[in-house]
Amino acid sequence: MSKRVYISADYSVNNGDRDVVDELHKWGNDNLHKVNYVDTAEVVSGSVSNDPDCRPCELKKEFNNQINASSAVIFVVGDKTASRLAGSTCNRHNGKARCSCTPYKQNSKGMSICKYDEIYTPRSNNNLGNINTYSYLEHEFRQSVLMKKTIIIVYNSLYNQKSWLPSYMRNFSTEAVPFWTKNIWGNKVGNYSYIKKALGYD
Repeated sequence: MSKRVYISADYSVNNGDRDVVDELHKWGNDNLHKVNYVDTAEVVSGSVSNDPDCRPCELKKEFNNQINASSAVIFVVGDKTASRLAGSTCNRHNGKARCSCTPYKQNSKGMSICKYDEIYTPRSNNNLGNINTYSYLEHEFRQSVLMKKTIIIVYNSLYNQKSWLPSYMRNFSTEAVPFWTKNIWGNKVGNYSYIKKALGYD
């Protein structure tokens, strides 16, 4: 039976971690490992963000939906992950009535009035509220913890890079491992044996 696994990573063109995500998708598509990977970039490019008026909070709500539908979440941590703040600006979170925000695609219309009239604090058994000042990456992590998902953290490195961990992941530092390793020929390869075991296939 195929497992659905969500991947959270930094997709910035410069210094992003797409190489790890591409390797994971390659494994998932080989008909051997039976893993259906869904990543942040796929969600962002999907139907929600096709709306030119899509807001950051609407993306976060869709992240929640995709994480909830997954059995595990893989977080790829690179040397720039801790400094990524995209999605962290939200005037509505501060309780400002009739506040404005910039649509996700920052279209030519510029700032727009918030779509929400009120905010609420979720109960412990609910989703993380999508109106918040967390970055997209932090939101995904907190939602995964809240929903008690299997969490796998890998460094985009051949070595342990504890200093790369954002503050909100520090409690998981002992579980984080390098994604890359070297095979018997000295070539850099993804550590699939670790991922497979973490997903419960061993």
